[in-house]
Amino acid sequence: MPQVPQTFDALAVRTWCGLALRALGRAREEIDAINVYPVADGDTGTNLYLTVESAAAAVEALFAGYEAVAVPAPAAAGADGSGAAGEPATAGGAGVPLADAIRAMAHGALIGARGNSGTILAQLLRGMAQVLAAEGETAHTDGRGLCLALRNAADSARGAVAHPVEGTVLTVASAAADAALGVEGDCGTVALAAYAGAGAALTATTGQLDVLERAGVVDAGGRGLLAVLGALAETFTGEAPRAPGPGEETAPGASGAPGAVSSPGATGSDSTPGAGGTGARRSGTEHGQRTAGQVAPDGPHGHGADAGTACGDGSAESGHPAFEVIYLLEAEDTAVDRLRDRLDFLGDSLVVVGGDGLWNVHVHVDDAGAAVEAGVEAGRPYRIRITHFGLGDAHTGSGAGRPPRERAQRAVVAVVPGEGLAGLYSEAGATTVLARPDEPPASGELVEAVRRAHAREVVLLPNDADLRHTAAAAAEQARAEGVRVALIPTRSAVQGIAALAVHEPGRRFDEDVVAMTSAAGATRYAEVAVAERQSWTMAGICQAGDVLGLIDGDVAVIGTDVTATAEAVLDRMLAAGGEMVTLVLGDEAPESITAHLEARVREAYLAVDTVVYRGGRQGALLLIGVE
Repeated sequence: MPQVPQTFDALAVRTWCGLALRALGRAREEIDAINVYPVADGDTGTNLYLTVESAAAAVEALFAGYEAVAVPAPAAAGADGSGAAGEPATAGGAGVPLADAIRAMAHGALIGARGNSGTILAQLLRGMAQVLAAEGETAHTDGRGLCLALRNAADSARGAVAHPVEGTVLTVASAAADAALGVEGDCGTVALAAYAGAGAALTATTGQLDVLERAGVVDAGGRGLLAVLGALAETFTGEAPRAPGPGEETAPGASGAPGAVSSPGATGSDSTPGAGGTGARRSGTEHGQRTAGQVAPDGPHGHGADAGTACGDGSAESGHPAFEVIYLLEAEDTAVDRLRDRLDFLGDSLVVVGGDGLWNVHVHVDDAGAAVEAGVEAGRPYRIRITHFGLGDAHTGSGAGRPPRERAQRAVVAVVPGEGLAGLYSEAGATTVLARPDEPPASGELVEAVRRAHAREVVLLPNDADLRHTAAAAAEQARAEGVRVALIPTRSAVQGIAALAVHEPGRRFDEDVVAMTSAAGATRYAEVAVAERQSWTMAGICQAGDVLGLIDGDVAVIGTDVTATAEAVLDRMLAAGGEMVTLVLGDEAPESITAHLEARVREAYLAVDTVVYRGGRQGALLLIGVE
């Protein structure tokens, strides 16, 4: 078992971010599926994932800043299986203050918060930061400090919602804090108690809201919070919290009835109910159904009210607000107090979170202009997003009044590891997102690339196994914007090249996707890289400076010479057959390696063709594909 933090320190924050992101990535689709309150718009899991992704990115940026001046950089992702996006951190952190780390997490969540669920989570993290980063004689890093942090988080989140409703994420957060205060022990003991309390409260949400009871599901926002709390417990114990046994805390309908969900505390590291996509489904009669007192439907971009935060006392069946308005706001506290009153008068589903001059504002209104003007009166609003619920479109004011540009029928969006491949993909007609070494793109970058492609249908090629959750979240958001997206799980740029080679825009979309998926799946991939530290691998122990040959993501060859290692990797791949070898050279690869490998293929493997591309600064010395 890897060493786990004993107190709440900067490494614990970093680890928690990674585990929470991974947990929400695995549970995202299932959480989306049970999002029936206040409307069945199915975006709560995606919103929470995007929010935590922003928080994790902020923490990683902080650590990178300290490590750049204090210690050598960690090994490149992929060379030894460490440092992958969404994976828990296992090393580093010396010299990083807890206050800086937890504040970075809260700030990242605040600026990247999506939907009411994400906005509430951002305030929960801010509430924890206020305690854990507090200055004074008493350090708030032990179990007692975590208890106080959870209590302050729940109270501050409830205070940020204009009209709280029970049976939502607010209820689950309060129950977690109550359960934590009832125990004494270290951070692991407290986190496990909070998780257990949250799980019991989550189960009870089904009976607290009629719409949840009719659908036979638990609250989606609360369920996402349970995943985050499960990650917190795993941070301090090294193990995911245990799933309840038969008969323990089972939700209504969990016996397999339509719309049922399994009990809180799912199997799997995400620690959410029914993780893995089994059981949770929307009730057909609930999709879009509203009752008196429920809030307005969410917009297509997933920023609107979800199960986490409902006004509960505003909207009538036929008169819900038409727009969702979201913006970041730089303003003084006193101005924000006036803003809350003004927005509460204008609409519902009001949540304002933040502090220290920076706020995240979310509201549903009929007069979107008035909501933005209220922000201008309070301070400086930016990152303004207005969603019209009925039209299914979201834009800011730029370009208003101009006819929209005609969309292309189909496009390919691909993540590429180097400038050379970016040019190659672009020449083939793809819209590219550059993934620089140790800088994987966020889902927001992928969504922006889909928007740039401006097509009705998009094929998304992540070209990296570690980007699967990021790409899935981006695809879900793009679909909410009306784009038909097919995600092909390419794990290497050479698989993307194979897929792009058979792409035919004139074919039916499904046929094109099947052909591209088949081509990618038939391509084995490998890379040659240099290990940056000692590590255990599938091929034995490697030392810093060793040349690693990875086949399908696992280290298969450990050598000292780049060319010899590459030849050994190529021989292993071609031993299983092949018709085409693709070589993508990085800038640091030896110039002679191309001629050597081409000659090897020509002499030892009849009827096998070789094609060579320049990848530029792609991280790996060499990428190899065999079709």
